[in-house]
Amino acid sequence: MRYLSIMDDSKQNRGLAVPSSRIARLSRLTRMSAGVAGNMAVGGLVQLGRGQRPSINGLLLTPRNITRIADELAKMRGAAMKMGQLMSMDTGDVLPPELTQIMARLRDDAHVMPPKQLKTVLNAQWGEGWLARLKRFDVRPVAAASIGQVHRAQTKDGRDLAIKVQYPGVAGSIDSDVKNVGALIKMTGLLPSGFALDPYLEEARKQLHAETDYGAEGAALARFGALLADDARFVVPSGHSDWSGPQILAMDFVESTPIEDVEGADHATRDRVSHDLFDLMLRELFDFGLMQTDPNFANYRYRADTGQIVLLDFGASRTLGADVGDVYRALMRAGLSRDRAGLIECARKIGFLSDDLSSDHTDQIVTMMEMVFGALTQARVYDFGDTSLAKALQSKGAALAKDGFIPPPLPMDALFLQRKFAGMFLLAARLRARVGVVSLIEKWI
Repeated sequence: MRYLSIMDDSKQNRGLAVPSSRIARLSRLTRMSAGVAGNMAVGGLVQLGRGQRPSINGLLLTPRNITRIADELAKMRGAAMKMGQLMSMDTGDVLPPELTQIMARLRDDAHVMPPKQLKTVLNAQWGEGWLARLKRFDVRPVAAASIGQVHRAQTKDGRDLAIKVQYPGVAGSIDSDVKNVGALIKMTGLLPSGFALDPYLEEARKQLHAETDYGAEGAALARFGALLADDARFVVPSGHSDWSGPQILAMDFVESTPIEDVEGADHATRDRVSHDLFDLMLRELFDFGLMQTDPNFANYRYRADTGQIVLLDFGASRTLGADVGDVYRALMRAGLSRDRAGLIECARKIGFLSDDLSSDHTDQIVTMMEMVFGALTQARVYDFGDTSLAKALQSKGAALAKDGFIPPPLPMDALFLQRKFAGMFLLAARLRARVGVVSLIEKWI
């Protein structure tokens, strides 16, 4: 959930009621699919008229269709929009780049509830007359995302709160939304033949149910607050149970700016922020056994006056078993010591490699892993502003896909961990930071 001091006017002017019934949501997806099919039919006729053989991919992935799909999912919000965010390639997911063109538009593109619908939700949660119990409530949201929007409020006893309000109907529509968006993905025909999408859809369904459980998120918020209470580098807002409920999560409002703003700071600040986030990620994996697995940049904020990093949105927190930390510790030890046999053994245990892979594909995947560890160890301080590694990995990945590589089904812990690792690498690259990643890893292996 993105927290902004002032929400963009372009977002504010796009108040649109959330379709809260399953029938209304299915109707929107059906109309969208019919519209896209119509556009494809017209495009196909135009190409035939020019003597060209129509391509299904080319007909689907037109700017008009991409815009139509993304805009409709953004209007629906809830699981439909969240699915698009989860599939964004910039967080390390596995879908083809053509499909992520559609989804990438959804990362920060939510409409807001109109005041009437907002009031209905708050009346149901807080009861009639709730406004009289507050000193101030800003009807204009400071943030809007896929599951809910955030408002600033002040209580009469002086607390400054961020009130996270869940959109109506999103929790009850998760199962149908995931099913329908899954059908849309399969309709594109862009997935590699043999790729098993259903296990990922099922995990997305369970994850979305967890993210709409504000009671569980409040508990995770408190747990992270306790774990980091003695670490002055981070700020975790305190929750306020007296203003929270099934569709409301109240917490401290913390004045801060987007983490991306650090990009304009001096090199020492950029390096320190990235170092601290990598350190936190490794502590989550090897010490806490608990990880906030959503690396969306909006979940990290910065307080320039104190130099602290503000941590937000713990709906995607995931408990990790001790065996997960053990096998990743062994993987990193093998990678840093250039132990290829050990790297292969750990990669098989995690699920990156399977017996079904050809020896050539196995060799290519292990080589890509060695490229990462080799780049990290080449210089004790790794320069994330250097894009050569990312470009080399993209080239290798494209060659694998062209050669018919089908990713083996990953255990979900590994999938979420890879997503978090990729997100931290991307943020450090955005900040052009220099981080002693090897030294951080060595503390744990």
